Amino acid sequence: MKNIRFSAIEGNSPGYYALLGGLGLFILLGLGASYYMEHNGHWVTGMTNQIVWGTPHIFAVFLIVAASGALNVASISSVFGKSAYKPLSRLSGLLAIALLIGGLTVLLLDLGRPDRLIVAMTYYNFKSIFAWNIILYTGFMGIVAVYLWMMMERRMKQYSKPAGLAAFIWRLMLTTGTGSIFGFLVAREAYDTALLAPMFIVMSFSFGLAIFLLVLMAAYRWTERPLGDALLQRLKNLLGVFVAAVLYFVMVYHLTNLYFTGRHEVEAFLLLNGGIYTLVFWLVQILLGSLLPLALFYHPKTAKSRTAMVAGAALVILGGLAQMYVIIIGGQAFPLTLFPNAEVSSSFYDGVVSSYAPSLPEVFLGLGGIALALAMVVFAIKILGFLPDNLADSEVSSQE
Repeated sequence: MKNIRFSAIEGNSPGYYALLGGLGLFILLGLGASYYMEHNGHWVTGMTNQIVWGTPHIFAVFLIVAASGALNVASISSVFGKSAYKPLSRLSGLLAIALLIGGLTVLLLDLGRPDRLIVAMTYYNFKSIFAWNIILYTGFMGIVAVYLWMMMERRMKQYSKPAGLAAFIWRLMLTTGTGSIFGFLVAREAYDTALLAPMFIVMSFSFGLAIFLLVLMAAYRWTERPLGDALLQRLKNLLGVFVAAVLYFVMVYHLTNLYFTGRHEVEAFLLLNGGIYTLVFWLVQILLGSLLPLALFYHPKTAKSRTAMVAGAALVILGGLAQMYVIIIGGQAFPLTLFPNAEVSSSFYDGVVSSYAPSLPEVFLGLGGIALALAMVVFAIKILGFLPDNLADSEVSSQE
């Protein structure tokens, strides 16, 4: 790291202020959507008594999971000793904190009563995974903040590796806790499995690295700083491995459910006759969000193309949102099995597949969370030196 110099960007160009202004507009739209839902009640959304976690939860859980994965680059450097990734550690930590704050903001504003967070922070039921997640989320932000301080303060650099190890362990706990929110819900057949915890960990690697790759490429292109192909190829190949790993866990998840006779109906719903959920699963999650990015990353004609790299990373993010849609919305839409081996029907939708259509306020609230996270990164790189001045191939190879 002796030859790597970090500096803040100037941030005085019209393009910089236009970017901040655009992100600020989406943040205001998100706040307006939250006020509209809070003032009128959640009946103005697509959510019902059957679908209680809607589109905002898709964005929130996606951002929280991606926050853990965004720290992956820093973890590779500090925990596994890959010095080529060390110049990117500061940006990795910053993006992790920003994504988590963005996701938690969406989650908080979607509660209907944001002030109830005080109860969750002061009274703990340690049998509840939600109570554990309050500790995991706040602890993650604190540990990563300390980790960033250790990296950026010259006198504290000797402690950066232990801090990085602590952040690595904590991020695994955080993603395990997020996956366990669904894995511990035994009433929902699509959720009730311990496989969701490790699957969420692998998903975090994929989603977070895809976002990190896009932010890195955008930052260096817009600031006209050198960014070599060697480092990008490393990140792209690593992202391809994570995408393939997510595909593997999705396959194991569904094969495990198919092994149990009692899960055949929910699997038929998700994979064959679930309407929009089946379409989103096969077309968006599997084809566009997994197979196509792998083809772009590894096909000889596109493997070295930066345009293909950007397209592949963007498709991974799209596939991640689709995966969250299938898990969260599709898992709730399938009716509860109140009486096994019996046909149930009543006036309260028992035994009926629930319908859900996202409303515009829900979408604006989710996009506002993404905009908040990106705005934090855009502002922070203007104030402090998170970006290396030069990441050309010659500079990166000298760090091996």
